[in-house]
Amino acid sequence: MGLIAIFLCLAAPTLLVLWLWVRPVFAGRWKNPGWFVGTAGICAVATAVTWFLGAFAGSSLDAEESCHAAGVTYDDAYRSAHWREPSRWFPLHNKCNATHDLVPAWVNPALVVLPLLAAACLGLAVWLAVVRRRTRMGSA
Repeated sequence: MGLIAIFLCLAAPTLLVLWLWVRPVFAGRWKNPGWFVGTAGICAVATAVTWFLGAFAGSSLDAEESCHAAGVTYDDAYRSAHWREPSRWFPLHNKCNATHDLVPAWVNPALVVLPLLAAACLGLAVWLAVVRRRTRMGSA
């Protein structure tokens, strides 16, 4: 029951954001700088959520318990040799042993792509704002 509640709590805001984001695309208003700023904001929020999901990957905060819950053997010698790995901000790793990571494989690439996409959207928003200002000043 808890999984369904979490899904509904995440699905409703996600569908609302997608509706507000896609509607200007179909209306032809996506060339507005505000749309690109909004897209950058969505990417920033998605980056934060992705990092949170990666940082707290596993069924509990105890790594050994999470590894056993995932059905993987916990290697204490490996964890002792690589003790700094789980506390790094990037790339996110929480390895049970040399071959299994509790952090999903999609998290680290998403943590690279989403901020780059946000920066590109902000750059496009600034460029569109400058172009609009120049065309208004040139026609006035």
